[in-house]
Amino acid sequence: MGFTKFLYTTVFGWKINGDFDRAIKRSVLICAPHTSYQDFLISIAARRILKVEINFVGKKELFTGAFGWFFKWMGGAPLNRGTSENKVEAISKVIQAHDEFRLAIAPEGTRNKVEKWKTGYYYIAISANVPIIPIGFDYPNKTIHIGSAFYPTGNIQNDENTLKSFYKGIIGKFPDKC
Repeated sequence: MGFTKFLYTTVFGWKINGDFDRAIKRSVLICAPHTSYQDFLISIAARRILKVEINFVGKKELFTGAFGWFFKWMGGAPLNRGTSENKVEAISKVIQAHDEFRLAIAPEGTRNKVEKWKTGYYYIAISANVPIIPIGFDYPNKTIHIGSAFYPTGNIQNDENTLKSFYKGIIGKFPDKC
């Protein structure tokens, strides 16, 4: 057992339920409920244990200077967030430019409670022609749940209902924000 797995499972008591289909090299991972910065730390450890590349996009300024190498090493890709650029298309191009790119994104768009998910994740998946994979942070059970690949049909309301059903019973670190 590696050191990370030992810490993750034995010391902190977390489990991973599910795995990624290694044949799927590009996808959008919707990580929810996103209620704490600790979600990022827990997912970094899970990524290391599963030996799978998981990525994110950030403003291009993050990738310059002293910490630019760190963000790239962590799986980040720079994104020009200029006001005239279509963000969905720009992120889709980032995904397509890589042989392997699993974009992790919080569909809530925040760590606070929301009534409705933002739709960018959905349109990014359609534009990049990649599946959506639901990831759940279940704090009471100390489990990260990894769902099956879901291919959007273009009917966002039905598809989102299907995706949200994966999260039934999964509770974030701060339940009042779920």
